[in-house]
Amino acid sequence: MAVSLGMRVSGLLVVGAVAVAVAAFTGGGTGTPDRGGGHGTIVTVGPSDGSRSAASPLPPVPRQSPAGEAGPTALPSTPGHTHRTTAPPTDTSPTPSPTHGNSLLLSPAWLPPGPVSPDADSTPDPSGVYDELRDPEQCRAALDVVPAASADPQWRVVRALATACLAVQGRGGSWDGAAEEYTGLAGKTDTCKGRAAYAVLGGLLDFHRRHPGATVRLHASGGTPACAYRVAGVDTGGDGEAQPGDPVAIELRDICFDPSELLRFGNVFIGGQQLAGPPVQRARAGDRLVLSAVVPSLGGYPRSVDVVVRYGTTEARLKDAFTVVAPAALPSPGVPSGSPQGVLPLGPLPAHLPGP
Repeated sequence: MAVSLGMRVSGLLVVGAVAVAVAAFTGGGTGTPDRGGGHGTIVTVGPSDGSRSAASPLPPVPRQSPAGEAGPTALPSTPGHTHRTTAPPTDTSPTPSPTHGNSLLLSPAWLPPGPVSPDADSTPDPSGVYDELRDPEQCRAALDVVPAASADPQWRVVRALATACLAVQGRGGSWDGAAEEYTGLAGKTDTCKGRAAYAVLGGLLDFHRRHPGATVRLHASGGTPACAYRVAGVDTGGDGEAQPGDPVAIELRDICFDPSELLRFGNVFIGGQQLAGPPVQRARAGDRLVLSAVVPSLGGYPRSVDVVVRYGTTEARLKDAFTVVAPAALPSPGVPSGSPQGVLPLGPLPAHLPGP
């Protein structure tokens, strides 16, 4: 009888121990400590090859249009995706209200620096309008000064860019008109500022194609200037030398202003000496200009000279552009070249003089 009772007690103890062990492995116990705040953890054994189940996908990262600065805008919400939001920048300027959710979208790049064009005649020109467009808040004002009917590619590209600037910021403009001009201007913008404006226009159109209906705040940016205005070379005839009084050709490239203004208000310096009168044009194409100049008398020959072209706040300089050499010896005044001094050339006597 005692043996039977002991066996029953032992059996009950074994059953209880098994139940405790099972509860520990299955997470059924509520008092099992862990590092996750007191919740039970289900322990599983992975396959023998060591592979694991894939981690939960991360929220998608916003795509960036080709080159650009970050700026908050609105995109259509996508079911099942997690959206990130950012606080709008502190600014007193009006900003279009989002209409499609709160996704963060990177805005396309805006115009690089010019450099700024001088404007001695205070007359609007494409280079000056480009400078005004550098501030995206001035797109409407810039568009107002562009000749509406001009066929000049430089005017057309800044007009199309101003139109797209308004459209992408939700302030009017016309995507269709900007796209039509972009197609028609392919290969026709032959100035450094014109090419930069055309490239930025293409970026805005690409942004609109990827995100139709979205609006974004544009931001003025720095970076490499669009124009590297400089004296590209001086042609003295091939040997790199010139005498006082010789003509030379000065080639300018990447002009960041209206070249016609340089011809009225600019100055040329050779060896530190300013030449008389305004620059004289020999040839012009786009933002390339060739000037004619005459080498001044400087003294101290031979001497290497710098060439400087200056207009307003701009200056293009080529150091050691060429060498000025001593002028050739000149015949005495009144004596024809090639005749000994004091000896007149022989020839027929004048008809009005009496004969011998």
